Amino acid sequence: MSFEGKYNVEINTPMGKQTGMLVMAQEGDTLTGTMEAQGDIAPIANGTVSGDTATWNVDVTKPMPLTLGFTATKDGDNISGKCSLGAFGEADFTGTAA
Repeated sequence: MSFEGKYNVEINTPMGKQTGMLVMAQEGDTLTGTMEAQGDIAPIANGTVSGDTATWNVDVTKPMPLTLGFTATKDGDNISGKCSLGAFGEADFTGTAA
């Protein structure tokens, strides 16, 4: 399954809805790309695809320094799943094709 593409992402965090743009490239079972949010662009790290599930991390600096850990499945052109927020727990997220 290919997760390659651009997605408008919404993360439902305890501090409210956070939005961004996720751009992913896939080669085999490896995901790379970037996430743009709040004026910053951060690279995707540790991106992997296993069957219909993808996982990756993004280090963000706004609204505070944090490593976001994503686990997603794909449904048509869209993705959805969970985002770990470090000490702030876990949040649901969606990504619609951009």
